[in-house]
Amino acid sequence: MADATIQWLPLLAALLGAGAAGGLLAGLLGVGGGIIVVPVLDLALTAAGVAPATALHLAVATSMATIVPTSISSSRSHARRGAVDGSVIRRWSLPIVLGALAGALLASRVDARVLSTVFGVVALLAALKMLLPLDRLVLRPELPRGVLGAFIPASIGAISAMMGIGGGTLSVPTMTLCGEPVHKAVGTAALLGLWISVPATLGYLFADAAGAALPPWTVGLVSLPGFAVVASIAWFVAPLGARLAHALDRRKLSAAFGVFLLAVAVRMLYRTFA
Repeated sequence: MADATIQWLPLLAALLGAGAAGGLLAGLLGVGGGIIVVPVLDLALTAAGVAPATALHLAVATSMATIVPTSISSSRSHARRGAVDGSVIRRWSLPIVLGALAGALLASRVDARVLSTVFGVVALLAALKMLLPLDRLVLRPELPRGVLGAFIPASIGAISAMMGIGGGTLSVPTMTLCGEPVHKAVGTAALLGLWISVPATLGYLFADAAGAALPPWTVGLVSLPGFAVVASIAWFVAPLGARLAHALDRRKLSAAFGVFLLAVAVRMLYRTFA
């Protein structure tokens, strides 16, 4: 049910900023941009009058939808540089798709505090990974196969769908810890973001949101105006991030992003227990 009293003009600046920052990080770090888009959309929707219990669901679902075009734009730029590992794509595609669909279906049915807890905990772990000097830490020479090799991408898909992110926050550290070169891990994660975002977005579009006071032009749990603004900006900015990824110092970049993630984690966990 749409709530016509919600005004979108005050949100435009926040949406433009979220799209630019999300697109830049999608290309730069292979993270899909959702790690920025979700908290910005959550704040903007709440400020616009959407109930907090509904705002986070909308933010997660809308962020996931924006990752579809962002992943296409970012992964094309990485593929032109030979930075996409086809063997990982072939092995991870099916379990990551199934995990993403399951995660979206679960997220549409749980309380917003569950989503904020998942987001906060994962953002905290990701922040610690980026802040600590662990760039060269390798736990094993290659990614596992068999049951564990399917469980890992399925879990990444499910958790990412519940957070509204493209999976790079989880898949890049996983791949680098298993011996994958960081630039190839980033490029591969950018393409895997498409395998996560398409099924998850479909799940959110068909989610039953009956009874919730939703902004105008919302389908399922996806805000079409929010998608249009964020996705259009992110599409053009993502290739710039991909070019910068091959030129910037990774340690300084990781540290800066880690500080941001730490702040996001604290805010999301505060949202859970406040």
